[in-house]
Amino acid sequence: MNVIVVGCGRVGAELAYRLYKSGHHVTVIDRSQDAFKNLPPDFRGRALEGDVLSEAMLHRAGIDSADALASVTNSDSLNGVMGRVASTVYHIPHIAVRNYDPRWRTLLETFGHQVVGSSSWGAQRMEELLEGGAVHPLVSAGNGEVEICDLSLPPSWSGKTVQDLAAVGPCIVAAVTRAGRGMLPKPDMTLETGDLVHISTTPDGMNALRQQVC
Repeated sequence: MNVIVVGCGRVGAELAYRLYKSGHHVTVIDRSQDAFKNLPPDFRGRALEGDVLSEAMLHRAGIDSADALASVTNSDSLNGVMGRVASTVYHIPHIAVRNYDPRWRTLLETFGHQVVGSSSWGAQRMEELLEGGAVHPLVSAGNGEVEICDLSLPPSWSGKTVQDLAAVGPCIVAAVTRAGRGMLPKPDMTLETGDLVHISTTPDGMNALRQQVC
């Protein structure tokens, strides 16, 4: 893919380098030459200094032939504008924007952007890890709207079914590991103490599991 990364702070530099190492053609734009010092020495993509809102700069970066654009500056308004321009003017199929201040996240989502809010997501993950218990978060989708987690089934739930567990909250039981063997469960499958249940759920569903199962 031809990818444009707008902003070369820590997030932008890390993203650009990861894309480059994955074999993509990467162009990074930043208004400050010093920002490119964040890029690893072996980065071989393009680094362009200038006004990211300049039409001339965007064309120099190859926006007409770009397959993807990520705007990851520390300005939510700039990220929103870049995402909007990339979508409506240049019709780039894959766009992601960074949400820097959680208070502006709703506005960015209103534009239909794929939004990554590291502050909101990071705080939520810290909260989950600190709460501990039998539910262990593994992966967050989007900005934490959906969680993939493991539940170590307690003795009080032995003999109940997968359907009983799914009814606790908005969740889907994707798999059960028993004695090291993974299984795709049916709704009437009987659960046993010590089963490792792999669940897709929402934050509300995770709270319900912690309160009613753990």
